[in-house]
Amino acid sequence: MLAIFKRELKSYFYSPIAYVLIGFFILLSSVFFLPNLTEGNTWFTGNLSTMAVFLVFIVPILTMRILAEDRKNGTEVLLITSPTNLTNIVLGKYFAAFSVFLVMTCITFAYPVILMIFGNPPMPQIIGGYIGFIFLGAAFIAVGLFASSLTENQVIAAVVGFVGLLIMWVMDGVSNMFANVLWGKLSMILDWFSLLSRYQDFSAGILNLGPIMYYVSFSAVFLFLTIRVIEKRRWSQG
Repeated sequence: MLAIFKRELKSYFYSPIAYVLIGFFILLSSVFFLPNLTEGNTWFTGNLSTMAVFLVFIVPILTMRILAEDRKNGTEVLLITSPTNLTNIVLGKYFAAFSVFLVMTCITFAYPVILMIFGNPPMPQIIGGYIGFIFLGAAFIAVGLFASSLTENQVIAAVVGFVGLLIMWVMDGVSNMFANVLWGKLSMILDWFSLLSRYQDFSAGILNLGPIMYYVSFSAVFLFLTIRVIEKRRWSQG
């Protein structure tokens, strides 16, 4: 797994994709951060929620090539027939993308530092918001990785990942809107896929084990599905 992780991480920073995505994310985040310096630093937790929305667009681009490119170039066959376990391959690629996301997130730590210099920001909410943001990003990346495993076309992988994340992002609103008309079990299914509802506790500075386990379980499910998709292709190829 470590060898796969190092190779994928290097591939991100040997190409423009990591620098472009990180730069684009920081640019957008900075634009929405500027009002904090004039309107009061208590709004920063709202900035984290806005940054989370940006991930719906950025993560599919970050993950679109990670498996689709191997399949298109034919190197996937070498990977799945190598002695390395499929789980290690998928986890290595996952943690490489997650590491890029962490680099991107760590740069934004400059925002609360600036707020601390000029005022007294609500640190429990900021810390909780960042913890939730990281877990949310981990779940997003797992979905993007799964989308990339479905096709050899990077554009299609990005579109599938974006649509999937967008649906999961608005699932909470859909579930609440139709709570009175949907069957109980269907409403529970929709609620399980709602990534937004669990994030609210983090934004309020509340750290509960439930939302943390939810994001970990959510990520694990999509990593498992990714492994099954690749494994199915391995058996179909003999």
